[in-house]
Amino acid sequence: MKRSYLDWNATAPLRPEARAAMLAAMDCLGNPSSVHGEGRAAKAIIERAREQISEAIGASGADIVFTSSATEAAALVLDRQGYCSPATEHNCILAWTDFENTTEPAKTACGLANGETGVINELPDGVGLSDAVQAIGKMPYSFSWSGASRALISGHKFGGPKGAGALVVKKGVEVLAALKGGGQEMGRRSGTENVIGIAGMGAAAEAAAKDLAEGLWQIVEQNRNVLEERLLNEVPELIIFGKDVERLPNTSYFAVPGWKAETQVMQMDLAGFGVSAGSACSSGKVKASRVLKAMGYDEITAGSAIRVSIGPSTTAQELESFAAAWLKEYKRFKARQEGN
Repeated sequence: MKRSYLDWNATAPLRPEARAAMLAAMDCLGNPSSVHGEGRAAKAIIERAREQISEAIGASGADIVFTSSATEAAALVLDRQGYCSPATEHNCILAWTDFENTTEPAKTACGLANGETGVINELPDGVGLSDAVQAIGKMPYSFSWSGASRALISGHKFGGPKGAGALVVKKGVEVLAALKGGGQEMGRRSGTENVIGIAGMGAAAEAAAKDLAEGLWQIVEQNRNVLEERLLNEVPELIIFGKDVERLPNTSYFAVPGWKAETQVMQMDLAGFGVSAGSACSSGKVKASRVLKAMGYDEITAGSAIRVSIGPSTTAQELESFAAAWLKEYKRFKARQEGN
């Protein structure tokens, strides 16, 4: 069975540019902290990636601190620092924050784009931490213009490898090291850098910025909109979350209240389509969406939502095939309801 991958917000396919950069980095022998030729060659790979990422995300003059993930990067900023955040944030932020309102932007952590709904938020100027993980490569973004003091990014969300992330830090802003040792990454994150992963992340950032500039994601948005109209025409009770506000161009999060998300994900998987019930960072469990409940939706609706997230390589035919498969199962669901 030919499968269609429709879960780009969980992880994007590895870009060929990232694969090539990683393969080349595998042949680099040295430790980037060593001063000999081999070490300098490894260090040059890291610095090249730092330049690629800085250019891609408009972070000229900022520091790029490489980490193992955006989750680790968040912990560098938020650990015991007294931040507040909205209840709709990713778990890596909520683990360190509370939901109290604050009038101090510098102590606020919030996401630029929600990974479940795709809804784009307007960040307060001077926000302490911006989660830009889902935004990078999908929408115009400049760290320098965002007004944020720090930002999180994750390589595998824009076509880099898993296990490589970064904290972007405005010059002069303090970051307390959680991992202490050799003093790598400007003393902010000790431990020998993941040269191979960083090389792939840098190449992916450069390629992602090129795709965005060439308008590929406008085509993605058109395909997403066609899918939604197709489903709405057949299912009038369908709820599409965030449909009437600014969203990421690739994300469609929808529900038929009462049709369990877990059931839909399994049905679509058996039909050859990889979709999800929201964030992938929940130990593989399908639960009622915490984000939707925080937005005021009831338990039944929050437990019925699935997410289709696509990318430039997703074809219109794949989405039409998905729509046909999903509508087939929807009709079975309605028949069972009416039979009861």
